[in-house]
Amino acid sequence: MRRTLKAMAAAAAAAVCVLTTTAGTAQAEAPKPTSLYAPSALVFTVGHGEDTATATVERAVTLTCAPRPAGSHPAAAAACAELATVDGRFAELVGTESSVACTKEWRPVVVTADGVWGGRHVQWSATFSNACMMKAGLGEGVALTF
Repeated sequence: MRRTLKAMAAAAAAAVCVLTTTAGTAQAEAPKPTSLYAPSALVFTVGHGEDTATATVERAVTLTCAPRPAGSHPAAAAACAELATVDGRFAELVGTESSVACTKEWRPVVVTADGVWGGRHVQWSATFSNACMMKAGLGEGVALTF
């Protein structure tokens, strides 16, 4: 009977140890933001082709706007400021009227923007009939001319 009591006491002590060590197990915390700013990281491309699926990318740049402008875009600060004025709506950066005279040559150019702007996913593309029409459509803007 003594052995049985000792065995039961040892089993009870082991059970208490197991319960107390697992009860204090930390749960994984939800990820906390690493910045006060919503993420804004974009990739811009320019390539020849009729659409994004068939275009051959010739140039690509990255742009991060928060917390400060960065990336391989040649005018990151100006591009971020320009995008902020249109709240990341890229279509507003493309003009429909231009005084530039371009040929009617069909050599399509595709410009794309993919990534995150102000914490939301964005994906945009525009196809121009040729490089001259692209330059005319984008005008003096800096965000999409690199």
